[in-house]
Amino acid sequence: MNKKIIVIGAVGGGATTASQLRKLDDKSDIILLEKTSYLSYGACGMPYYLGEVIEEREDLFAYTPEKLQSKKKIDVRMQHEAVKIDREKQTLHIIDILKNQEYQETYDALIIATGASPFVPEIDGLDTIPSFTLRTVEDMDKLKNYLVTEKPAAGAIIGGGFIGVEMSENLTRLGINTCIVERSNHVLNIIDEESALKIQDHVKGKGVTLYVENGLHKVTSASEILLDNGERIKTDFILLSVGIRPNNSLAKDAGLTIGDSGGIKVNEYMQTDDPSIYAVGDVVESFDRIDGSPKQVPLAWPAHRQSYIIAKHLTGSPVSFGGMLGSAIAKVFDLSIGSTGLGEKELTERKMKYKTAVHEGKSHAGYYPDSKDVYVRVHFCPSTGKIFGGNVVGGERVDKQIDVLSTAITGGLTILQLQEIETCYAPPFSSPKGLLNMIGYKAEKMMDS
Repeated sequence: MNKKIIVIGAVGGGATTASQLRKLDDKSDIILLEKTSYLSYGACGMPYYLGEVIEEREDLFAYTPEKLQSKKKIDVRMQHEAVKIDREKQTLHIIDILKNQEYQETYDALIIATGASPFVPEIDGLDTIPSFTLRTVEDMDKLKNYLVTEKPAAGAIIGGGFIGVEMSENLTRLGINTCIVERSNHVLNIIDEESALKIQDHVKGKGVTLYVENGLHKVTSASEILLDNGERIKTDFILLSVGIRPNNSLAKDAGLTIGDSGGIKVNEYMQTDDPSIYAVGDVVESFDRIDGSPKQVPLAWPAHRQSYIIAKHLTGSPVSFGGMLGSAIAKVFDLSIGSTGLGEKELTERKMKYKTAVHEGKSHAGYYPDSKDVYVRVHFCPSTGKIFGGNVVGGERVDKQIDVLSTAITGGLTILQLQEIETCYAPPFSSPKGLLNMIGYKAEKMMDS
């Protein structure tokens, strides 16, 4: 008898899980539910569409419902919202939004991929000024329409995380006078301060005004906001980019365990408390690859890997999930910044003994034209050499350094073994000793004797 598998949510993790399942299982009935009108889109590309770097909106969409249904034989149901899970009867209650009708589907396996939603703080006067978030296609279209029709002169971004700094570049590209308001003492507060400050200085050099150690206190009019320090800023609109919250209500109402981060707790096979229910993507709380602590990472790579883990487990050839490093990168004007593993802030909070090796070099041989400065920081255990994480800032090939560092951590290499990685060399690409080779050599002198 064929299994019936229902996937709730059809953006990154949900659509990918359904596709992975179909690759491994051509017999089971797969139902994919999505409460909006859009599926399988590149949310990470939204800032670049808004900034007119990506010209065609359709380029953000990997699949249409019709294509997914015809090519993969997946029963795609758009504008269908899952509203209740009856675990005892293994039944899902669903609302067909267009018909305003509720119906039920039984399941053999259920996959929750409900994602996350932007956090919108309670701000006095917020409804008096054009304000936006950027998470869904609807969010993007709303902001795009505003930018095109109203042609604002000034915009304020509340929150200096990855989306905030990316949007500062793209709004500036449109000729909009842009500022960032950030509560921490620097932008990108998950990155080491020394690395983040290089991005911060670069952003300021491009004309973006920064208000750090500050927050949005209230909106005073349709064109003015008041900061916590009493400063008033003239702006035509605000973009709220202050974090996200997992959409966990469906799981919580079903009695599934929710972690401290708000994500649904899962095991190494992405199963919840209920072995017939799995969870994937931004709604999940999994664990850190470095120390095994709970970790919630709303990024594309973990969602895609988790999709594979679920598909393998459901088709009888299980592979365990190895945890998350949270590898991330952003382009910010002429620089890129990337990180992987644990940063100084996390290591300090967890009271882990560490040292940091730092190297400043060039992206390729200095005598070959157009080499760019690259700054590398790597944290490690001084007694064992275990690599905890690091971050890189530079004008070129930052992704290469982060990817090699992530590979080294995943493979269990020590900081000294970075010396041994045989990187390819030619003057247009690198130096005879790679940047991470140099980190390995510098760390040797820092090890406990």
